[in-house]
Amino acid sequence: MLRYRAGNWNALHRDLYGDLVFPLQVVVGLDAPGTDYTGGEFVVVEQRPRAQSRATTWAIPQGHGIAFTTRDRPITSATRRWTAAPMRHGVSTLHTGERHTLGLIFHDAT
Repeated sequence: MLRYRAGNWNALHRDLYGDLVFPLQVVVGLDAPGTDYTGGEFVVVEQRPRAQSRATTWAIPQGHGIAFTTRDRPITSATRRWTAAPMRHGVSTLHTGERHTLGLIFHDAT
């Protein structure tokens, strides 16, 4: 369970714990964006080969979930058929209210 209050944010990171890491995670929104809080978007940044990194943000609706990669995502490559694009995730600054989410990591996160 993750809680953010006004002014809180989460730096871009990867949840890589232990020797075995499951490739997907899920985050579920428990509050209504725009009603219970403002700001606090879920942020994913893709590091692209020989290009600028690309950020994507989502305001996770209450009761909805997002599945995302723990480490890398496959992308097509000009020189190879496929390559791995490193991914990081975080949360933008919360402006008002409180944001609660349920984070599901499917490997040993101790």
